[in-house]
Amino acid sequence: MTETGCTIATWAAETFGAAGSDARVAARANEEMAELIRAATAGLTGDTIVDECADVVIVLARLCFRQNGVDIFDAVDHKMQVNRARRWAKDGTGHGYHVRSKPETS
Repeated sequence: MTETGCTIATWAAETFGAAGSDARVAARANEEMAELIRAATAGLTGDTIVDECADVVIVLARLCFRQNGVDIFDAVDHKMQVNRARRWAKDGTGHGYHVRSKPETS
């Protein structure tokens, strides 16, 4: 991989200017996600879906790096370690939710 969260965030700042707020960057990621959902529900496949996925990641990379200089790919590595250590409940659709531990009561 050539790109990093830093190179993506730098490109975005140079191309679009400073992001106004984290909320605006998150909203932009939501807009890109909506484009991905529209493509998926329209039955589009291949490059279109992949490109839309990449657009979502690009905007999220900007947000991660904006927050404390965290590279999104490092954050994903860390979060996958957390996910692998969790218990998961399947929902029957090829997805699931992590099983939260109940707090102990005395």
